[in-house]
Amino acid sequence: MLDEMDKTILGILIEDARISLKELSQKVGLSSPSVSERLRRLEEKKVIRAFTVDIDPAALGYNLTAIVRVRPLPGMLHIVERLIQEMPEITECDKVTGDDCFIGKLHFRSMEQLDGLLDRLAEKAETNTSIVKSSPVKRRLPPLG
Repeated sequence: MLDEMDKTILGILIEDARISLKELSQKVGLSSPSVSERLRRLEEKKVIRAFTVDIDPAALGYNLTAIVRVRPLPGMLHIVERLIQEMPEITECDKVTGDDCFIGKLHFRSMEQLDGLLDRLAEKAETNTSIVKSSPVKRRLPPLG
């Protein structure tokens, strides 16, 4: 479990993962070594998995996004999973229960590119694609409590 200080530290890092150790220490009222030790423990426990950047795909020319549901044909589950993993345009994918086996988020620049990407799966899986119009809830963490 996380104590209140860990939650405070995580809350600050969620807002600014680039904050300096000195500034973070000042904000939470602990010494730099104490905060450093807490961060080390949070990383060891895999609470903090990475310090990363959040890049807008549109800034890289990927102005279109789709949610793709994938249902592998019989005997093709592992092959389709590997194909999905090898497609860098699929930026997220979950293996799910229900009629489909995978639900992925796909970024692309044109409808022609989308067709080409889906064609890679066509002989091994059925797909159902929905174009994203907007994202009223951006990717976020569940409550820290």
